[in-house]
Amino acid sequence: MTYDHLKILLVDDDEVDRIAVKRALNKTPLKVDLTEADASKSAIANLVEQSFAVILLDYRLPDCNGLELISQIKQLKIDTPFIVLTGQGDEEIAVEIMKAGASDYLAKSKIEPTNLAKSIKNAIRLYQAEKAVAVANRQLRLTNELLLQKNKELEQQQQQIQLKNLELQEAYNLKSQFLATMSHELRTPMNAIMGFSQLLLRQYPDPLTKTQQDIVERIFNNSQNLLNMINEMLDFSKIEAGKLELSFQEFDLVQLVTLTVEELRSLAIQQKIDLKTHIDLSNQIVYQDKNSIKRILINLISNAIKFTEHGEVQVTIIEIDSDKLVIAVEDTGIGIAPENLKAIFQAFRQIDQTFTRKYSGTGLGLAITDSLVKMIRGTISVKSQLGKGSIFKVEIPRKANV
Repeated sequence: MTYDHLKILLVDDDEVDRIAVKRALNKTPLKVDLTEADASKSAIANLVEQSFAVILLDYRLPDCNGLELISQIKQLKIDTPFIVLTGQGDEEIAVEIMKAGASDYLAKSKIEPTNLAKSIKNAIRLYQAEKAVAVANRQLRLTNELLLQKNKELEQQQQQIQLKNLELQEAYNLKSQFLATMSHELRTPMNAIMGFSQLLLRQYPDPLTKTQQDIVERIFNNSQNLLNMINEMLDFSKIEAGKLELSFQEFDLVQLVTLTVEELRSLAIQQKIDLKTHIDLSNQIVYQDKNSIKRILINLISNAIKFTEHGEVQVTIIEIDSDKLVIAVEDTGIGIAPENLKAIFQAFRQIDQTFTRKYSGTGLGLAITDSLVKMIRGTISVKSQLGKGSIFKVEIPRKANV
């Protein structure tokens, strides 16, 4: 901070006192441009016309006192630091002037170059510091106002998002309810169609012609496919709504896997592929949700059979350790491209989304499988190579931590 060419206004009606102040200023290292005023009116006139770094103000003026002059200066919104010059016995008055905003006060009898220069420097430093604080406070207020405005905008956006979420949740619930209702309603007539188809296939009491038998078999097979799709939709809607109940119990895993594989063997025979099992367990008993594991097996094995045109599907059950098991279903089918691996567990997502796709289905099988695996505290992963096949691996705890 430099103090070159400081413009100072000296307000004092006593010429002798003004001379004393000027002499003291001349002996300071400060370079001062001094303007003198002998009354409040001339002081105000100078302040209106030009700016000063500091005002040296005598308390007792012929037309008013220091407090009154300070009040007039403030009314004119003139912002200049001032130092009060007091006479003998005016210290108490000087305190009042300090409360009114003076930077300092000096007794005229004790004015000398050192303390006068120090007082002027302090007044300027204090004034500049106060200005910096005022600027910072203004900036802070502006920032706070901006933040308040942003917060209001964010609150409005959050409210809009919450309203949208409520609307989406309502639509989601209605969709799930619709899927569950429609799936339930469709199962009844579909079971009836399948039941009557089976009666006709028994050819009792009258035998069917070859053409009639082929037609009825098509009706039955297509009904079976539709029923599987309906069941998938129903299961998915239950999982989405959180209404699928699990029942954990002890059971023989080897027996469950063997029976499930045999139930699906006819699909493999139709596809003209081999369906094999490899089981290596020291302990066949698990504490898990039996229905979930069976559904996982059905989904993975039927998927593997559907996408395997030649070769085999193998189901493997092994132990990682005493607390964790692996169910793996490996096929020699068409495989999955690396860019499609992340999407296969998404609901209603199929690699071929066109209406002319070769492989039919709802696109829910793997989504249901993924959800069921998570519900029984397991994990599922897949490795695949186009044209060579896929391996779906499910790791589950032997005993579910319900």
